[in-house]
Amino acid sequence: MSEEPVLPRIRPEIAALPAYRQGKQASPDAFKLSSNENPFEPLPGVLDAVNAAGAFNRYPDATAARLRERLAARYGVSPDEVHIGAGSVSLLAQLLLATSGPGDEVVYAWRSFEAYPSLVAVAGATSVQVPLTADFRHDLPAMADAVTDRTRLVIVCSPNNPTGPTVGYDEFVSFVDRVPRDVLIVLDEAYAEFVTDPASVEGGRVRAVLARPNVVVLRTFSKAYGLAGLRIGYAIGHTGVLDAARSTAIPLSVTAAGEAAALASLDAESELLHRVSVIAERRDRLVERLRETGWGIPDAQGNFVWFPAADRTVEVAAAFEEAGLIVRPFPGDGIRVSIGEEESLDRVVEVAAATAPR
Repeated sequence: MSEEPVLPRIRPEIAALPAYRQGKQASPDAFKLSSNENPFEPLPGVLDAVNAAGAFNRYPDATAARLRERLAARYGVSPDEVHIGAGSVSLLAQLLLATSGPGDEVVYAWRSFEAYPSLVAVAGATSVQVPLTADFRHDLPAMADAVTDRTRLVIVCSPNNPTGPTVGYDEFVSFVDRVPRDVLIVLDEAYAEFVTDPASVEGGRVRAVLARPNVVVLRTFSKAYGLAGLRIGYAIGHTGVLDAARSTAIPLSVTAAGEAAALASLDAESELLHRVSVIAERRDRLVERLRETGWGIPDAQGNFVWFPAADRTVEVAAAFEEAGLIVRPFPGDGIRVSIGEEESLDRVVEVAAATAPR
C-alpha cells in the first residue's frame, strides 16, 4: 500500500474553508433559477464589440482606461476614483487584502453573500457576523455597535443577497456617521439596478452627498447588464483607497473582451432600463402570488426572492428540483429563487403552494 504524499503546509483556516458553491446547473428541460443570472441575451451591440476585441494573443489594457473614463463621467468623479475588476467580488477581495489582516475584524450582516466569510478568512482577518432583523434586513445599529478598535472594514449589502431587502438611505447615512472615519465601509450594490424603492440607499448619491473617503461603492455588470460570463465590475471611491486595492489586484485580470462588452452595454442603456423594468415587474408580481400561498416572502429589491424555509430548506428545495426548477438552498436558513423566464413563474408558484407552511 502506497503512503499518502506529504503535502506542503496549508494555513489551517484555509484548509477548513469550503469551496465556493456555485448555483447548480440545469438540464435542458429545467429552469436555472439558482445563480441570479439575467434571463435575457446580451444587450444590442455587445456580441459585435466582443468579436471586435478578438486580439486574444495580446494583453488587455491593465487599467481598463476607456471604461474608467466612461464610468467617471457617468458618476461625476475622476477616472482615478474608479477601479475595474473581474467582478465586484474580486474588488471586495482586493479591499480586504488592502485593509485587513491577522488580528483585524470585518463586520457584516448574516446571512448575506456567502463569499464574505471566505474572503475575510483568506485575508487572514476575523469575521464579525451581525444577525439580520426578523424581516431579513440589515440591523445597522447593531452593526455599528459591533465596530471596535480592531475593525478595519464593514460590508453593507444592498439589496441583501440572498434575502432581498435594501438598506434605507437615511439609515445608511446615520450608520456612516457612527462608524469611525478610519474604518472602510463597502456598500455592495451588485443588484442596485433592480431597486424600485425610492427610500433605498444609492451609492452614487451617498458618495456625492457625504464625500467620505472611507465609503467605497461596488457595482457589477454581471447581473442587470447580463455579463456574468465575462466577469467585470467596478468600484467608486477615494483615489487613495482604490490605489491600495489596485496594488493587491492580480495583474491583467480584466479582459479586453470584458471591457468592450461593458462599454457596449453602457451604450444600450435604454434597452437595459426596459429589461430591468420587465424583471422588476415580474419579481413584484411573483412576490405577491407567493405571499398568497402562505409564504412570508420578505421585501424583494434584487432579481430574486427569498423563501424563509429554515429547517425545511432541503425538503422544499428538493420539491423545486423535482418540478424542474433549479434553486439555491442555504440549509437551515432558506431558499433563493432567481427571477427567470416568464414561463417559470407559474411553476414556482405551484411548488410554493404545495410546500407552504401550514
